[in-house]
Amino acid sequence: MKLKAQQLFIICCFLFAACLGQVKFPEQEKDPNFWRSWAQRTLQNALTLQQLNQNRAKNLILFLGDGMGIPTVTAARILKGQLSGQSGEETQLEMEKFPHVALSKTYNTNAQVADSAGTATAFLCGVKANEGTVGVSAAAVRSQCNTSRGNEVTSILKWAKDAGKSVGVVTTTRINHATPSAAYAHSVDRDWYSDNEMPAEALQAGCKDIARQLFENIPNIDVILGGGRKYMYPKNTPDMEYPNIGKHNGTRNDGRNLVKEWVDKMKDKKGHYVWNKSQLLSLNPGSVNYLLGLFEPTDLMYDLERNQDTEPSLTEMVEMAIKILRKNPNGFYLLVEGGRIDHAHHEGKAKLSLYDAVEMDRSIGRAGLLTSEFDTMTVVTADHSHVFSFGGYTHRGNSIFGLAPMVSDVDQKPYTAITYGNGPGYKVVNGARENVSTINYEEAHYKAQSAVPLSSETHGGEDVAVFARGPMAHLLHGVHEQNYIPHVMAYAACIGSNTAHCSGQSGTAAVRPVLSGVVAVLAVTQLLC
Repeated sequence: MKLKAQQLFIICCFLFAACLGQVKFPEQEKDPNFWRSWAQRTLQNALTLQQLNQNRAKNLILFLGDGMGIPTVTAARILKGQLSGQSGEETQLEMEKFPHVALSKTYNTNAQVADSAGTATAFLCGVKANEGTVGVSAAAVRSQCNTSRGNEVTSILKWAKDAGKSVGVVTTTRINHATPSAAYAHSVDRDWYSDNEMPAEALQAGCKDIARQLFENIPNIDVILGGGRKYMYPKNTPDMEYPNIGKHNGTRNDGRNLVKEWVDKMKDKKGHYVWNKSQLLSLNPGSVNYLLGLFEPTDLMYDLERNQDTEPSLTEMVEMAIKILRKNPNGFYLLVEGGRIDHAHHEGKAKLSLYDAVEMDRSIGRAGLLTSEFDTMTVVTADHSHVFSFGGYTHRGNSIFGLAPMVSDVDQKPYTAITYGNGPGYKVVNGARENVSTINYEEAHYKAQSAVPLSSETHGGEDVAVFARGPMAHLLHGVHEQNYIPHVMAYAACIGSNTAHCSGQSGTAAVRPVLSGVVAVLAVTQLLC
């Protein structure tokens, strides 16, 4: 009886403390007319969508939040609002302003819970594939070089390039990581970053490493921005930024300097190579036709920890890419990956992940200002989810990284709203769950508690959201297989195999510049308001 009384006292004290720190919701929300008026405005906006945008898409942009499942989107929304002094729940992400939303089924051909290589092949090449493979069909077997030949599949980036458009890849990971590599490479193993990571038998059989394929498979990719410097240089070549750190040295066994080869090839074509922020931002996009930027030996830094003097943000890279690519009168295709959302989730570090998600959303807003939804189709999605969640009946305005308002009724200890189904955050102290009130659970590298101990948290298997805006965006609706996405984008732009419907789409060309300007003004007004 005494023990139960103590437990009740602990719970009451915790609830009282939580209530004291509770953010009060706006007074206007007590009025039913506030919600009715908001709903009516939303309804009127929805009615305008009955007039479908069936223009031909001059430009295509795909934003891919790696590991950005729906719980991550919701948590990023709250964080974005809280960073601007709001309670967060009522905030709207840039991607959430898109008028058309669908769900994507993410499974690989041989996996219920997908990996990023097989999914990238789906949303870039239009066919589902096996986990661990990029740019090859499901007939190819992971790590077996002899199964790759004849099973290569091309990506929408190549379809766009073949149609005369400019193309670009921007990522916060190494440029030869799973997602970006599916845009240009055909590899039965996503980990074959350079020839140093490949088995001898694969090299002897004629398979190429992914870094080499970046420069050889699709000649003259117009913009390449990300990390992965060390895979481009001969083995033991010191890195220009970290010359005294051995792990950042070049890895190539073939002795090739892929960066120098690119520079020599592009020096008379207005090509520029950069490796830091100041070099990137000093460029005049009007005088640049080709751009290669490699800002780290491997992946870029998490945005929360990024050196803002030396390393560009995703938004800054996206802005430069669009300003270069949009000079082509035929338009462009751009793949943008917020890749480290995924990496931080694997580490159980939700704060790093969500800050990267907010930064990717910021880059979506910037892209919207630089383009027009009249002639630019923009799609935002994820390759897969994670076993990340937040709950615990938290109060309105509770820090997204904060504690639930009551302690556990089983072990009488507090817990954070954010938890993982599995991962490195599982910790037992003196035979019991760690008491999180004794540590700094809002610190950037705090590993949120998990139910199952694993050294690396896993992907989640549920569907992910697809947000779409621009020409033919209404074709993304309901629940789709993930490989449907590039087919819709190709159809909108009349590239690849989707061209039969395109002959009658040129009749309104004369009014497009006017409407494009109007849409751009409306977009700026919406952001400022």
